[in-house]
Amino acid sequence: MSALPGETADTSTLQTPRGPRRRFHPAWIVAAVAFLALVGAAGFRAAPGVLMVPLQQEFGWSTTVLSAAVSINLVLFGLTAPFAAALMERFGIRAVTATALVLIGMGSALTVLVNQSWQILLTWGLLIGLGTGSMALVFAATIANTWFTKSRGLVIGILTAGSAAGQLVFLPFIAMLAQDPGWRQASLLIAAGALAVVPLVLKFLKNSPADVGVLPYGAVPVDGEAQEAAPVQDSGPRTNAAVRALQVLRRASKVRTFWALAAGFAICGATTNGLIGTHFIPSAHDHGMPETTAAGLLAVVGIFDIIGTIASGWLTDRFNPRVLLAVYYQFRGIGLLVLPLLLNAEVQPSMIVFVVIYGLDWVATVPPTAAICRETFGADGSVVFGWVFAAHQLGAAAAAIAAGALRDATGHYTYAWFGAAAMCTIAAVISATIRRHHAAREAEPAAA
Repeated sequence: MSALPGETADTSTLQTPRGPRRRFHPAWIVAAVAFLALVGAAGFRAAPGVLMVPLQQEFGWSTTVLSAAVSINLVLFGLTAPFAAALMERFGIRAVTATALVLIGMGSALTVLVNQSWQILLTWGLLIGLGTGSMALVFAATIANTWFTKSRGLVIGILTAGSAAGQLVFLPFIAMLAQDPGWRQASLLIAAGALAVVPLVLKFLKNSPADVGVLPYGAVPVDGEAQEAAPVQDSGPRTNAAVRALQVLRRASKVRTFWALAAGFAICGATTNGLIGTHFIPSAHDHGMPETTAAGLLAVVGIFDIIGTIASGWLTDRFNPRVLLAVYYQFRGIGLLVLPLLLNAEVQPSMIVFVVIYGLDWVATVPPTAAICRETFGADGSVVFGWVFAAHQLGAAAAAIAAGALRDATGHYTYAWFGAAAMCTIAAVISATIRRHHAAREAEPAAA
């Protein structure tokens, strides 16, 4: 049996269970702790949109300056991801995850001391960017590929929803604290949320099924001969993490499917983290809506994101992921096209409809994108997804700073919303044209 990405031991040493089968596979404990880790790491994801106005009021910094800090964060969030995937293969999921949570906690706690614009670039940008990048969605893909053979799409959907749950848990409290007593207390809440999960990660987040003497969930036990005869992918753990990540990028860059996924995911990042995540609250504030009300709407997005992402994982296990991606992107584009007409000082029923639809679609793109990476690149799938996610965050960073500059230049965000809607149509077309048989032919050299 071929080893999965992130596996650190030859599966031939595992003992096939005799007698009654375990009722509860330890993979689900790992998935539960991973979910909590993603919740803890997601606190900062809700922060910039809420804290931007208070920081402007206290320090007089422009929207462009604060958008630049968010952009640095998003760039590092993305570019760290493929190396984090390789580091998880080299040093283990547990060590990398715990370190990432500590970086997020440090960056958020140190934010309370800033009084110069360059300092916010250091805390929001560098420290939290590196931490969240190591806890990016590639973490969900690594857990699913390492611990699960069956229901991978569903597991990725559930873990991806952990980020939405973090936004849901933290956002209303961050918004309330930012108003009274102040944004510093909100930053300390984010730090506490990240650090609180570290003990659980160190105790319960095992690196691979081999650590507890089991096969991945859903794996079919085979006899000793079949296990010994099966090839084992062991180059990952022995290879320098940075070298492995770059080697995978070199192989993947020769495959057209990789560029199609990267382009679509860059647009995905631009229209979620870059625009809505960063600028929805300031844009609603421009129309007279209180920040706490706008934050509440984003929290509702988080609620429906959980539903939509888990449902997307279930659908990915059963339907063509290319079709799913095309549908998701096109619906998102329609929502962005009408958003400027919906923003108002009061919450109208049409805005609720937008929030529900956008929430269902928020990161529903992750399970089908990860599935195509796994299908096309085999054992390299998790690291390739890390590079695709890097494109996601580069798109988010570009959109965050571009929308901030447009706001400063024109006094509104209308052109940003319309431009994003057009990009979503492009992403839908790109996704629909990814051909299954073409990707299958190109998989062999990529996964060799």
